Amino acid sequence: MKKLSIIIPCYNEQETVELFIHEMVKVESKVPLEFEYIFVNDGSRDETLRVLKEAAKLKENVNYLSFSRNFGKEAALIAGLQAATGEFVTVMDVDLQDPPELLPDMYQKIVEGYDIVGTRRSDRAGEPVIRSFFAKNFYKIINSISDVKMVDGARDFRLMTRQVVDAILELNEVNRFSKGLFSWVGFDTYYISYENRERSAGETTWNFWSLFKYSLEGIINFSEAPLTIATFIGVLSCALSILSMLYFFLSNLITQNPVPGWPSLICIILFLGGLQLFCLGIVGKYIGKIFLEVKKRPNYIVKESSLDI
Repeated sequence: MKKLSIIIPCYNEQETVELFIHEMVKVESKVPLEFEYIFVNDGSRDETLRVLKEAAKLKENVNYLSFSRNFGKEAALIAGLQAATGEFVTVMDVDLQDPPELLPDMYQKIVEGYDIVGTRRSDRAGEPVIRSFFAKNFYKIINSISDVKMVDGARDFRLMTRQVVDAILELNEVNRFSKGLFSWVGFDTYYISYENRERSAGETTWNFWSLFKYSLEGIINFSEAPLTIATFIGVLSCALSILSMLYFFLSNLITQNPVPGWPSLICIILFLGGLQLFCLGIVGKYIGKIFLEVKKRPNYIVKESSLDI
């Protein structure tokens, strides 16, 4: 029997691990695959690791990796992909916002010939209005400035063939944005829509600011548009400055009056200085990414594991 490796990143999820396993057991008999669970403890500060150890003792197909500290979800995803041994691999959230009952339908699509079967939320019920607004506009922006197209509402929850996983593992970049990488590698993809679900227990560690920073990572990793915008702003500011100088010079010749407006001059200087700092910030962000890539630090450090890695 072929194997399905299930990668489950965990950060402070002591309340949801047992619920997740309980729901997944119901699905195991509906999919003709051997299930392999790989929980990745991303430096949790609660009792998540203890719960995972107990689960590993009770079920032989439950495994865990535990990081030395919190490295982030992207690190947990790549660690799980590297540890997976199945012919098929899926990524799921432990809070049950990714419906386990979709797996039989997802596997059926794989059997039909698709390489990736992803999931997407058809609505954002229960999500804060501001977060939904920015999320929708993020997908509009990234799809308009990047060659890699991302599906609005797409989740990390997707079923992939081994060929797809191997292709993703060939991407050795340190700065990772998985939603973009899953799209970048291509392959035949099918999306299944479902209604949004609330967490089964516990509280999310994702707030507006962390999601905003995550969206910036996606834009910078998959588009050079911010650099183009910075260049355009610089050229436009320079042109406006030249026109302003010509205007004040001619005005002084015609009226024979000294150019007034010390406050306006200060405002213009501050405005142009702000634009320069803004553009330097964009350039600096890209240089920072280069700096991290050049150092070639590992994406994560495993402190302990039930797997032989």
